[in-house]
Amino acid sequence: MLLPVTDTWGQVLFIFIVSILRYLVFGGTAFLLFYVIWRHKSLFAKIQKRWPSRADYAREVFYSLLTFCIFAMTPVVLNEPHIKPHTTIYRDIKQHGMLYFWLVFPALLVIHDAYFYWAHRLMHHPRLFSFFHVVHHKSTNPSPWASFAFQPTEAVIESGIIYVFAFTLPVHFIHIFSFLVFMTIYNVYGHLGFELFPRGFNRHWFFKWFNTSVNHNMHHQYFKGNYGLYFTWWDRLMNTLHKDYDERFETVTTETKEIRKINHQHAS
Repeated sequence: MLLPVTDTWGQVLFIFIVSILRYLVFGGTAFLLFYVIWRHKSLFAKIQKRWPSRADYAREVFYSLLTFCIFAMTPVVLNEPHIKPHTTIYRDIKQHGMLYFWLVFPALLVIHDAYFYWAHRLMHHPRLFSFFHVVHHKSTNPSPWASFAFQPTEAVIESGIIYVFAFTLPVHFIHIFSFLVFMTIYNVYGHLGFELFPRGFNRHWFFKWFNTSVNHNMHHQYFKGNYGLYFTWWDRLMNTLHKDYDERFETVTTETKEIRKINHQHAS
């Protein structure tokens, strides 16, 4: 892999440290703001009114650290002498031109969303759920720390998207790094427990195709439906969007509007 560190185990350590830093910067900041500083005076309504326990937070962090250990092992596979020549990772940005360099990023998100939807839905099969996915669903009321709380078997599946990229589209290290940052941000948002998008977002002709925190929170609460990551089109196409999603989104965002109105009145 094209990383600032050249040797394989140096790359493993580099990816592990960077993964933890992403988790702490984005997940930690979200947790600090919404679960500590703004806990009783947030400008947003909590999707589920109860709060996770300390045991929930501890479990989520523990399994997230295990996940990062598994994610960090990708260079061991991709740098293997018989595998590396067949990867599509490239070094020179000019090799495929600047237009490709900029356009490939949204393609990575579309590919990942399809990969995630079908892998996620498959892991919900009764015969596979306990082996792959049960740990993540112990967070029935997720916090930002739950964003990477996978049991090791699921972490292997989730890391598979990097191998998909490495053997399909030509990708630069900047693409992979940017993808991982964006994925972390959106994953933290999906597990935030608060909805940041405004009322009506879920019904807008364009924005309704984007996934929301309410959408993924309902998946954790009810265990069925809402399998997508960034977008809702697979759920809508396959009829797996939760039937109460629109009503729930409207309820949460209406409560948010009322909270902001009350806060404004108090500030005046």
